Amino acid sequence: MRRQRSEQIIYFLIRMVMYSIVLVIGYILFDIIRNGLPALSWEFVSEYPRKSGAEGGILPAIVGTLSLLVGTIIVALPLGICSAIYLSEYAEQNRFTAMIRLAIITLAGVPSIVYGLFGLGLFVLFLNFGTSILAGSLTLACMILPTIIVSSEEALRAVPRGYRDASLALGATRWETIRTNVLPYSLSGIITGSILGIGRAAGETAPILLTVAAFYLPRLPNSIFDQVMALPYHLYILATQHPEADKVLPLQYATALVLLLLVLGLSLGAIIIRIHFRKKYRW
Repeated sequence: MRRQRSEQIIYFLIRMVMYSIVLVIGYILFDIIRNGLPALSWEFVSEYPRKSGAEGGILPAIVGTLSLLVGTIIVALPLGICSAIYLSEYAEQNRFTAMIRLAIITLAGVPSIVYGLFGLGLFVLFLNFGTSILAGSLTLACMILPTIIVSSEEALRAVPRGYRDASLALGATRWETIRTNVLPYSLSGIITGSILGIGRAAGETAPILLTVAAFYLPRLPNSIFDQVMALPYHLYILATQHPEADKVLPLQYATALVLLLLVLGLSLGAIIIRIHFRKKYRW
């Protein structure tokens, strides 16, 4: 009787915590949509900003954010997945690899401003890339790389050992086994973890503040060595530095809504791809 009552209490507390989280997230989304939707229009997403962002649109910020995400994906995804494959399939399981894993997990929790300072010192100043898309993308890639490595390695390790043993017993090489029997069944988990990292990169302000972002540019970027506007930095300036912050409040919410839709779009794409691979490759 006592054990049953304790079970009911624990279940009730867990349910209340879940409801509280859903309520908070729902209120945040409702507030952004309610205040941002009236200011959202085709002109807002297709025009250049005017009068220090008080009028016009956010086209350069959208293009700049997408440019940074493309550069980040090109750098971080191959490095992260290859590192996870090595740690999971090739590296010896000893104290050294355990230390490497601990370091990667620790790096995943480092504040983004630290990565911004790292990118400023290495990419902007030492390698002389300047404040550019290249420097910003490399900094964001370094920031999300630990997340991709950890999630990808967990997805690879989730594939049953018997798949590997059966493939090797039939004469396949280790790489053939990984390519045909491990990666296809772990792709859904790899994609999910990668999109989480990329979504984080899309919303970060501190790294791009020090490496690439500008508040206003009269043109779109022409090369990877150009500065760009970015949605998180644009929103930060409107909310904290603009002389008429109250007047541009609808534009702040509209910018936040566009950024939210961008991240939700990435998440939706990841869900669709994950469902596809889960249907195609069932254990």
